[in-house]
Amino acid sequence: MRAGCDRHLAIPPAVSGYGEGMRNRIGISVLFVMLISALAACGSAETPTGKDNSAGKVETSYGWVRATTGTQDPSMSAAFMVIDNQTDEDVTLVGASSPVAGMAEIHEMVMGEDGAMVMQKSETGLTIAAGHLDELKPGGWHVMLMDLNQELKPGDEVDLTLEFGNGDKLDVTLPVKEFTEEDGHYHTHSPSPSHSS
Repeated sequence: MRAGCDRHLAIPPAVSGYGEGMRNRIGISVLFVMLISALAACGSAETPTGKDNSAGKVETSYGWVRATTGTQDPSMSAAFMVIDNQTDEDVTLVGASSPVAGMAEIHEMVMGEDGAMVMQKSETGLTIAAGHLDELKPGGWHVMLMDLNQELKPGDEVDLTLEFGNGDKLDVTLPVKEFTEEDGHYHTHSPSPSHSS
């Protein structure tokens, strides 16, 4: 019996109406079933309640894409979400792609030359530690969608593929939501070889 299990097994009484040999075989069979059931109960009671990172995966939640209707520049948008790394290794979000965009990049917030915070493409990507989560949000890390080939209206859905440094990819479908904030930090990007505005 597994250590730490304090369950006691009762040996079933002799089964009447059968010969001694048959009663023994039936008793042993019933005892075996009870033993297996008790061990299973002990095992489930000892199972840790914490997250099993070794069998985990990377998941997203609370994802959405900014609508382009009524925006200053309808040729670009951004995707936001929570990325939950349930594995036992760090993962790095290094890229993305979408059928609605000619280009998608992972952007971060940095200090510009004039002292203002601006967005730019991250050359190293966003690393999410093992067993932790990180948030892509307006004014912070986000997936920049550029050269859009269609208008994104509230209620639409956008297919997005997230690409990680280890070669893994994660396909997600995100709803399009209205976002009326037109702060400069959202549209002001630090010049880079791949993108400038």
